[in-house]
Amino acid sequence: TTPMLPEVVEYVAIQMREAFGNPGSAHSFGRVARRLLEDSRERIAGILSADASEVIFTSGGTESINMAVQGLTLGRSGTIALTEGEHPATVQACARACQHGMSLVSLPVDAQGRLVEQYFDELPWKELRLVCVILAHNETGVIQNLTRLSTMCHSRGVPLLVDAVQAAGKIPVSFRDLGAAALAFGAHKFHGPRGVGGLLLKRGVRMPPFLEGGHQESGRRAGTEPVPLIAGMCRALELFQANQADRMEMMRRGRDCLESLLEATCQPLIVHGRDAERLPNTLSVAFRGVPGEPLLINLHLAELACSLGSTCSSGSVEPAPALLAMGLAAEICRSSVRFSLGVQNTMSEIEEAGSRVAAVVSRLRMERGAL
Repeated sequence: TTPMLPEVVEYVAIQMREAFGNPGSAHSFGRVARRLLEDSRERIAGILSADASEVIFTSGGTESINMAVQGLTLGRSGTIALTEGEHPATVQACARACQHGMSLVSLPVDAQGRLVEQYFDELPWKELRLVCVILAHNETGVIQNLTRLSTMCHSRGVPLLVDAVQAAGKIPVSFRDLGAAALAFGAHKFHGPRGVGGLLLKRGVRMPPFLEGGHQESGRRAGTEPVPLIAGMCRALELFQANQADRMEMMRRGRDCLESLLEATCQPLIVHGRDAERLPNTLSVAFRGVPGEPLLINLHLAELACSLGSTCSSGSVEPAPALLAMGLAAEICRSSVRFSLGVQNTMSEIEEAGSRVAAVVSRLRMERGAL
């Protein structure tokens, strides 16, 4: 999650005052909100290479994914294919679909987290009803090349759902070029407001509404649209678009700087997905011989915001499924930490972070050696 940029905060505040009306109402206040809503829809569609009619506003990536999985499989029997190590939103939405007659098959990844294309031909294409792929992984930042898979889905009439929640607003995303039937995105990943996102649904693809009770979003998602938040999401996406190359290069330099500092001071370590194309802001590293939970606690005490694996219901930290899917040992997965950079991070902050990580890792290794 990223903090809202000051320009976005100001823009949302203005629209909360000026576009407070219900965009479904015919009075003047409603018409002001409607104009802003549809203008935002047009602008977002343009940036993501979609048609405005293909944009459905939601509460965020999780709802968008659930909406697509349920809508594209409801009342059908067959198989869903999804990437090994998918985001829990997709995994659990597909698990729910299995309770209503679907079955699952995995799309394997290699040691770098990339889809293994040789397995595409082995998929049960005649039974497939949906293929789900995460475009850029939230744990590793690894970006998938979906060209061949998209072509195969299109030629066989199987809808492709792309989770672009981590990708949109960080790298260029073209709905048209991806050839997907549906694509999910969320504003809080690119310095926009929380609680708002969208689903791009290809023109001609039909599915029942996820939420009932209103005519909003052309009858596809009931509920009064949060126009100021949608406008803020649009503004955040436009700020990325306006400075896309510079922003990506700045984050990449920062990520590479942190990676180099850790490699110089924290050996032995493993950089996950190092040889794959990655998001410019994401760094996933395993510190060999350092237990994950004390590592995370001490990094937080050192005022570093980072994450470790995924927390299960018992409160213990389990190995991240995405790392296990890459063939890594559970011990390595439990020692893996994800660092995420933002456009507001300075190089001095990154250098200081590297120094603090090195101090924590060194101390924990010394303590373990003394036991």
